Formats: sequence, structure tokens, C-alpha cells
Amino acid sequence: MTPSPHKPVLIDEVIAAMKPGPGETVVDGTFGAGGYTRALLATGASVVAFDRDPTAARFAEGLPADRFRLIQARFSEMADVVGEGAVDGVALDLGVSSMQLDEAERGFSFMRDGPLDMRMSDEGQTAADLVNTAEQSELARILYVYGEERQSRRVAGAIVRRRVEQPFTRTLELADFIERALGGRRGAKVHPATRSFQALRIAVNEELSELEAGLEAAERALSPGGRLCVVTFHSLEDRIVKTFLSVRAGRTPAGSRHAPPLAAGAPPSFQLLFNGAQGPSQTEVDANPRSRSAKLRAAVRTAAPVWKEAA
Repeated sequence: MTPSPHKPVLIDEVIAAMKPGPGETVVDGTFGAGGYTRALLATGASVVAFDRDPTAARFAEGLPADRFRLIQARFSEMADVVGEGAVDGVALDLGVSSMQLDEAERGFSFMRDGPLDMRMSDEGQTAADLVNTAEQSELARILYVYGEERQSRRVAGAIVRRRVEQPFTRTLELADFIERALGGRRGAKVHPATRSFQALRIAVNEELSELEAGLEAAERALSPGGRLCVVTFHSLEDRIVKTFLSVRAGRTPAGSRHAPPLAAGAPPSFQLLFNGAQGPSQTEVDANPRSRSAKLRAAVRTAAPVWKEAA
């Protein structure tokens, strides 16, 4: 087998929560470089993996054909592919993969110069398209909602004024411009463009609506007793997962800012495996600083019917 570039974030905790094994079929909804899939296969389970990135297939080389399938699709399509109530576990490792961050040509990071792309697939608008064409008010909204950038209006206004004369095409170009627009770092530990880049990536890939649809797909795909494990990397993702699992476990009133209201009074379709979220150990953070913000939430599927959206 081709080795994974690094140990996946919170993988030991995910395996402990999911408890996969021989004879079981599980979904890796975010294949990436294959780290989660390899760990799941090592337990003896069969894996159906999903990734919308067409370049991810290169990391599937050497994986056992009798226990592994890679589907080039969004993880929100999992139930349509595997069938309802057909799998024993679903793992979602959200956000951009280290593989994508490290490849300058993908345009996810301003640590290396590259085209302003940010697409997880090879379809749809790029970050450059968004930055150079979105209305100023819409751009400010994206930066504020998805990046939690407090000075979103200031950044959006500066971008719109500059793009009239020269459109943005490169990652470092945009990052340097945002840094200047915000008055420089002034001792800040985090680059001033970090929040804006997160916001653009989320918008380009529709990550939050995909997450909501993916959680609902996992609810449909899991058999009674099947386990859902979701690893998030920022507060927007974690809030969606926390709300979804709390509602489905009957712990909070139904509702979501991204999805229609849910049917009230439905029997719980999930039971939480533990309260709150699990984070990485200090040992893991020391070995992989990118894991610092990771959170794992997990739940087990009950025998209750899939929740229906209110009409």
C-alpha cells in the first residue's frame, strides 16, 4: 500500500468511537490522501470512500479491491450510492486536506504562491471568479459569515476598488493586499488574510450546505447501531454538527439557519456516544500543529426512522 503522508487527525479517537471490524462496511466521506481509509481498512472493515477531487484517485493505489471502492462524488450523495440503512459507520474529516494545502497550484493557501482557485473539484467558480465579480455587499457578507472577519466591509471595499484596475489572480497577491488593507500584522500571530481565505474557500466549495446535506445523508445511510464520527476544524462546522446531533438526539429544539425546519416530536434518530467534543492530545498537537483546532463529535444511529423536513 502507498503510505499516507501523515497520521490523520484524531484517527485513534475515531476508530475507538466507530469500532469498525471484519464484515462491516463503513463510509469514508472525505478520502483525501487516504489516511482515514487506510486506518479503517486495517481493522478488517470494507470501505466505500467519497471525494469530489478527481486527483484523489492517485492515493488509492494498492488498496484492496475486494474491500475498497472510491467514488468521485460529494459525500452528501453517499446514501444514493450505498443505499439507505446499508452501512455500519460513517467518518467525515472536514475541511481542506493537507494534500490540497500543500499543493500551490490548488490555490488554497497563501503559504505558497499559486493561482487563486480553491476548488475541491475541477468544476464551478474559482476564488478568483468570486473575488473579481461578486457584489461588494455579497463579498462582505461572505467574509463576515464564513470567515468571521470583523472588518469584512473594509476588506470587501478595498478589493472591489482594486479589481477595477487589476483583477486578482494569485494567492500571495490577494493575501498581501488584504494584509495592507487591514494595516499590516502589527504583531499578530495569525496572518490578517487567514479569515478571508477561509471564507472564500467555504463559499467556493459550498462547504456548510454540503455538510448539512452530508449529515442528513449519513442518517439515511447508517443502519441501526451504525456510528457517525465527524471531525471539524472551525467553529462554523462544529456548530452545525453539534446542532444536528443534539437535535437528532432529542436534546434541543429543532432548527437550522441553513436548512428548513425539521419535523417536531420525531423520535431520536441518534444517541450521542459522549457529551461535548473530543480534541487532540498534546502529543498529537506537537506532532501536527494543524490538529490544534480539531474536534470530534460522534453518535450511534437508533432504529428510529429518518427525520423528515417539515413541509
